[in-house]
Amino acid sequence: MSATARKTALNAEDIRALKGDRPIVSLTAYTTPMARLMDEHCDFVLVGDSVGMVLHGLSSTLGVTMEMMVLHGAAVSRGLSHAMMVIDMPFGSYEEGPAQAFRNAARLMAETGAAAVKLEGGVEMAETIRFLVKRGIPVMAHIGLTPQSINTLGGYKVQGRAEGAAPLLADARAVEEAGAFAVVLEKVPATLADQVTAELSIPTIGIGASAGCDGQVLVVDDMLGFFTAFKPKFVKRYAELGPAAEEAIAEYAAEVRARAFPAPEHTFADHAPKKD
Repeated sequence: MSATARKTALNAEDIRALKGDRPIVSLTAYTTPMARLMDEHCDFVLVGDSVGMVLHGLSSTLGVTMEMMVLHGAAVSRGLSHAMMVIDMPFGSYEEGPAQAFRNAARLMAETGAAAVKLEGGVEMAETIRFLVKRGIPVMAHIGLTPQSINTLGGYKVQGRAEGAAPLLADARAVEEAGAFAVVLEKVPATLADQVTAELSIPTIGIGASAGCDGQVLVVDDMLGFFTAFKPKFVKRYAELGPAAEEAIAEYAAEVRARAFPAPEHTFADHAPKKD
């Protein structure tokens, strides 16, 4: 089945309806095999622009392109049948205005099979969110620490402390009013995240926020221990697959150098074996 023909079991209204029902589970994915592993367990899978740092070695998400998102989005789509797929709009693909945002969001959905897009920003993005939603594009908002804005935020800092609480609350209310079906709260103090969650009628998805959020999302390579360049405080390692993979690679290299691999059971005889 092609990416554009894939039918997801869950959609934006399903995710919205989970508020007050049960916690929403999400992880990022960038490849088909990883999407298949999480499909049964996640309510939505996010094709994050974090792919630039996790898989492409970029120092931030700012260098991620539309072509990269289309490539990885289509790959993830092939691995999903239950979870809803949400895809990030990369830096520079929507900030210019609603018309630019619509063109690029429509392309992402058409070429990947995504059921919704995610974009960063609060009050300043409300008009764009409203424009997209009215034209049939479900939008997940993202406020608090917005990685595409690290140059103006001064780095990966907690957002919403002290006098920053009121603007963050205003952002949350603005994206809800504009029609977003959910909002990601990144690196927000727990008390403020709980307040936002209580005030909004749409689900809050926490990443470095609070267990009281309506759902949680993590970068899968972080929680599995594959991405080890740095470890944010909010990441819990559920496995250490990176070190385990390195050990396996080292063992393979040693066996190749010792001519212990391939062994006879890994090679082929001159003649095909007789059939029974």
